Amino acid sequence: MAITNSMETLYLGNYSWCSTIAQPPAARLFLRLYKQFPGDVGCFAIFFLNHMKLKPGEAMFLGPNVPHAYLYGDCIECMACSDNTVRAGLTPKFIDVPTLCAMLDYRCRTVDENKFTPVQQGGAGGAGVSVYDPAVPDFSVLRVELAAGEMDYTLPLVDSASILLTVQGEADAYSGSLGEEPIYVTRGTVLFISAGESLHLKLKKAGGSGMVMFRAYCQLS
Repeated sequence: MAITNSMETLYLGNYSWCSTIAQPPAARLFLRLYKQFPGDVGCFAIFFLNHMKLKPGEAMFLGPNVPHAYLYGDCIECMACSDNTVRAGLTPKFIDVPTLCAMLDYRCRTVDENKFTPVQQGGAGGAGVSVYDPAVPDFSVLRVELAAGEMDYTLPLVDSASILLTVQGEADAYSGSLGEEPIYVTRGTVLFISAGESLHLKLKKAGGSGMVMFRAYCQLS
């Protein structure tokens, strides 16, 4: 699953490539990819895959063995446990063609079938909480946004271990497992939170731009 801050992506779907080859956008995309990966046969994939542009806050879910490529932009990607990555193109690395052909999911899907909208929840202390919950039991993702001026926030308890990624803002984090000394969190900080453990944040720079965090966890109940 990918949650975006504006991203462009390709994945297998119902794409009428015959009618789009002559259109300037497809030609420009092909030339752009060919410049980045000269001689790579994967450049021709654009005529067989959906070309999707996601806006900030939008999300898409791709099941296992679906070919896809992130072309540009930033996103938060959450994956189920996997022991294998098979490449198909747009890479200088080894491509295992027999394994690729045997494992691929060849079913075509529309853009709307893969996009989904998060559920908005009101968080404590004026926080904006968005729940990204795909139709699989492996994981869910929360996006927590604290407005400028907020000073304190406590993340709710969940019944699984979780990973917290800060992408904006800064705070001191307190929890029972951390001891008395707080951990300073800022853009790029990643924290592991044990199951059933709360985390309290004291935000810095109350007049700043607020704080944005993503939390990946598993809904066990």
